[in-house]
Amino acid sequence: MKQPIIFCDFDGTITKSDNIVSLMKRFAPKEWEQIKDDVLAQNLSIREGVGRMFHLIPSNLKQELLDYLVATTEIRQGFSEFVDYTRHEGIELYIVSGGIDFFVYPLLKPFGIPEENIFCNGSDFTTDTISITWPYACGDDCTKDCGCCKPGILNRFDKKANRKIVIGDSITDLEASKEADFVFARDYLAEKCQELGIPAVLFETFDDIVEKLTEEREENHVPSGESMERTC
Repeated sequence: MKQPIIFCDFDGTITKSDNIVSLMKRFAPKEWEQIKDDVLAQNLSIREGVGRMFHLIPSNLKQELLDYLVATTEIRQGFSEFVDYTRHEGIELYIVSGGIDFFVYPLLKPFGIPEENIFCNGSDFTTDTISITWPYACGDDCTKDCGCCKPGILNRFDKKANRKIVIGDSITDLEASKEADFVFARDYLAEKCQELGIPAVLFETFDDIVEKLTEEREENHVPSGESMERTC
């Protein structure tokens, strides 16, 4: 039987707003808006766009950036209970984020998710402006220049052994959704899934996701804590 494994986005999914956008609105000059629009229109790759946006911000603002996000970031309803649910059911949970390590790790720390289960972009504050590093950049089999290549991360796990579930909200989750067995989507990702004919379940809170996963287990008569197989 296939073991469910969850790959969950961070910005705009676990958090109620996109942290990169929040930082740009607060700290970057107005040039960031055109870069963002070019990324959403897919005229500019995610890697190149994110890199350019952070180059607009001085490195000496690092602590101010983090303090701002810690003070303002809201976590989406039900996330803590969702993490508890995955632990109780023995479901592997990975956070796969186009966000940046200097804020992703601190914001996730209260939920006890091991850092080895978190995939995100890195950062370098040793130069005048912030440089983003790419420890999970695209391999030879991906030409999207994703930055944090979510399809590449999904493909590290055996498709025959795992039922891959993607949870996301934005363009950074689109390519991963094409590789997934099951998708929970909201906002921009939901629109693109509908446009491209990718089956997806809409969600607003993590309570919705727990409810759907619980229903599936009951429909498949899977006792709590055991793996579940389903084809999509």
